[in-house]
Amino acid sequence: MTPKIQLAELEIEPILTSLNISRVKTEDIPDLIQDAINDPDPSSTFMRMFYILQTLGQGELALDMQGKALALRSLYRIVEPSRSEIRLLALMGPGDMMDNTPLEFIIENSGIRLDLLFLSLDQPLPEIIPDHDVAIVALSESDKNRRLLAHMEELYAIWPRPILNQPAHVMRCARDTASQLLSGIPGLHISSTQRIRGRELDEVSFPLTIRPVGSHAGQGFAKLDSAAELLPYFEAYPAPGYYISAYVDYRSADGLFRKYRIALIDGQPFLCHLAISDHWMVHYLSANMASSKEKCNEEAMAMENFGTGFALHHGRALSAISERLGLEYLVLDCAEMPDGSLLLFEADIAGLIHATDCDQAFGYKAKAMQKAFAAFKNLLTKRLMISSV
Repeated sequence: MTPKIQLAELEIEPILTSLNISRVKTEDIPDLIQDAINDPDPSSTFMRMFYILQTLGQGELALDMQGKALALRSLYRIVEPSRSEIRLLALMGPGDMMDNTPLEFIIENSGIRLDLLFLSLDQPLPEIIPDHDVAIVALSESDKNRRLLAHMEELYAIWPRPILNQPAHVMRCARDTASQLLSGIPGLHISSTQRIRGRELDEVSFPLTIRPVGSHAGQGFAKLDSAAELLPYFEAYPAPGYYISAYVDYRSADGLFRKYRIALIDGQPFLCHLAISDHWMVHYLSANMASSKEKCNEEAMAMENFGTGFALHHGRALSAISERLGLEYLVLDCAEMPDGSLLLFEADIAGLIHATDCDQAFGYKAKAMQKAFAAFKNLLTKRLMISSV
């Protein structure tokens, strides 16, 4: 049975999210918690606690709070500017920032109102959905999200407003699917990625990288140099399935590894950070960027010259990635190979891009990030204008 989608303006009290809470002093967190507890709406109390606990790194407890909130209602407003230039509705699923695009970081001070609609396979759509100008599928690809994305694909076909990021295309971001779909692009190197069940391995070459399916932020991600390391790895990280890929040595001539996070917005690339590390597994925090003036200077130069340097050099490969994945908003983690080709690690819609870094160390970032944020707003405006013609 095709669900009926009825739109109307709704008064919804906005709540603070991880963006707001990340800027609160540690000593003021107890006041936020007390304020959430005192909220007369229990669903708001639980959802506010979700965002507070998520920001504090209490993931399991945060998701418990979110579950209690979603049992009461599925609609929340997290941004309501004094003058709403664009009304954006995000189609979400249960989960944290690894599961859903953290849109609040992208639309800060943009005049965009943001409502979140959490969908479920067990509950029908709300009788009334807040009217909006544009919707976006914010649920990322994963095994646990696959059935819900398939349900969203059915809604995508009948949605009464313009909608971005088709769910079927989001599913193309699975590591093994993307490696096949993006192979053969000139100027792009992407390691063939195989998904295995349990410990069932065909013949493989070493070194290789391995990670449990569904893992994030480097959890269980390892480089194995020989078959002797397989059994200890499987015992340390038991999982129903794993992704394995050939290890690629992408270090630069100075021996350091550089990972670029690039947002592809309406097909156009924007550099959101450059992490530089002496370890092959690069994360921005573990790279200690803030403690190195040299690294920050290099990142600043990369951002300043991105349009005439990296983006120009890899323009065709980046455009091909955008076209083959077919997503209006997408985040890439990538690097540059010694031969000058682009090395792609991951493509996903939930990668965090933000402008919340300390101004003292990262003052140069504001300009670069505002370019990305403006492009996102322009994407919404463009889609709205096309639909009104």
